[in-house]
Amino acid sequence: MLAGRATETGHPMNENPPRVGLLVTCLVDLFRPSVGFAAVRLLEAADCRVEVPRQTCCGQPAYNGGDEDTARALARAMIDALEGFDYAVAPSGSCAGMAVVHYPRLFATDEEWGPRARALADKTFELTRFLTDIAPRPIPPADHDGPVAYHDSCAGLRELDIRDQPRALLDRVRGLELRVPEDAEQCCGFGGTFCVQYPDISAHMAAAKVEALAATGADLVLGGDLGCLLNIAGKCSRDGRPLRARHVAEILAGMTETPAIGEGGAG
Repeated sequence: MLAGRATETGHPMNENPPRVGLLVTCLVDLFRPSVGFAAVRLLEAADCRVEVPRQTCCGQPAYNGGDEDTARALARAMIDALEGFDYAVAPSGSCAGMAVVHYPRLFATDEEWGPRARALADKTFELTRFLTDIAPRPIPPADHDGPVAYHDSCAGLRELDIRDQPRALLDRVRGLELRVPEDAEQCCGFGGTFCVQYPDISAHMAAAKVEALAATGADLVLGGDLGCLLNIAGKCSRDGRPLRARHVAEILAGMTETPAIGEGGAG
């Protein structure tokens, strides 16, 4: 049905564009749906046919908490939902990392689910990596005037080596000035269930991260994982700092009409 139609950029799509299943993520679904819509816009602009299959949590919270039985049950549901697509793409390094790194480990000795988990891992990508390394067409440049700082999430950076990809995409945004905070690769303290298990340590890490981001003079911080951005935005709000937070997909897609994270009732 989508073959031959025009993308939002006005360019015709390929007759057989890759079929991408969007792994929406729980946080995007519950707190920031605009990130999901931005991901769809970017993937379609990159000449992909995007579908959002019915899906559950990827299982990461259960896995981090040591409940591998629940993690496997959720992983099976996610594999079922996404394995029929050419690619699975997530606007999250942590959820993509769960599928790429940890699903094969969960089913390492399972003769049925092990091969299925490895097959999904091989075609699952974090959004910015997919857009830079895999997508059939480069996305069109967006516009954003002013300085921004970028936060690398631990899962994307350390599990998937997501470092250069978002910066390459932001380098093409007209008017944007990317500033580098001190200790740029330091954790923000969110860490999934880490912030619940070790709240005092987490709060200290968040304070250090926000201090470093604010010191750049940027008024906006971008990142690829909503959990980190919610943590950073919450700390900024509690401290009364004017630093705002957005998912990188929103800037790349030119979808900044919604309030920043945590502002005006927005997630």
